[in-house]
Amino acid sequence: MAASEDGIDSTEAPLIEHLTELRSRLMRSAIAFAIFFVVSFIFSDRIFNILLYPFERAVGEIQDVQLIYTAPQEFFFAQLKIGMFGGFCLAFPFIASQLYSFVAPGLYKNERSAFLPFLIATPGLFILGGSLVYFVVMPLAMEFFLSLEQSGEGQASIQLVARVSEYLGLIMTLIFAFGLCFQLPVLLTLLARVGLATSEGLKAKRKYAIVGTFAVAAFLTPPDPISQIGLALPTLILYEISIFCVRGVEKKRRERDDDDDDDDDDSESDGEEEAAAAT
Repeated sequence: MAASEDGIDSTEAPLIEHLTELRSRLMRSAIAFAIFFVVSFIFSDRIFNILLYPFERAVGEIQDVQLIYTAPQEFFFAQLKIGMFGGFCLAFPFIASQLYSFVAPGLYKNERSAFLPFLIATPGLFILGGSLVYFVVMPLAMEFFLSLEQSGEGQASIQLVARVSEYLGLIMTLIFAFGLCFQLPVLLTLLARVGLATSEGLKAKRKYAIVGTFAVAAFLTPPDPISQIGLALPTLILYEISIFCVRGVEKKRRERDDDDDDDDDDSESDGEEEAAAAT
């Protein structure tokens, strides 16, 4: 009984220390998010004007861009969303570094060196997906929506006058959707490192991946073909890239296993030689 109590006492302090460190890092992350949220909220009007670039590009003339809000509090809530959006994007590198600093002491040196590239690739791929939305997909989608307008010559005039909240929700949803889908190589490569995914399995499930990708694109994007195809095609390309990444992980694992086998053979041969010399 005393031994078990000693065991509990010996593990209690490290657990409390880990929880204290976790709380400290969560507090730092929350403070960083709050600071960047305030900064983004202060400059929300400028950020919103930056997010209007795809609309302006589709229209062609900046003076022709007109948005409305139909409730007194609508634009204020839109500014809050911009603050949260900007706060999360700006604070993410700091939050990721806090997460890595908390997890890193429990990893071996080779595991830390293997985990660090994924930590760097995650924001890079998210920025790549957001840039694709900002410069390509959203302008094409807005051109498609504007092409549905109807002139008033002999028929009713139908013009697009977008609401602030709806436009902001659309572009933010697309940025997050593309950013998350662009994490596919990171996710599949991590699964391959722990043995939950193989290159042959990914190639065998390619047809299911194609169907699933278009289904996810239809769910995450507006019901227009440009946005859906714009998300589905890059995701499928990333799926093929993921197969090559997984194949590289498997190749490194085989080389490491071969080296271990060679070391075992060498040690066994040395042991046999020593035994023969002793006899």
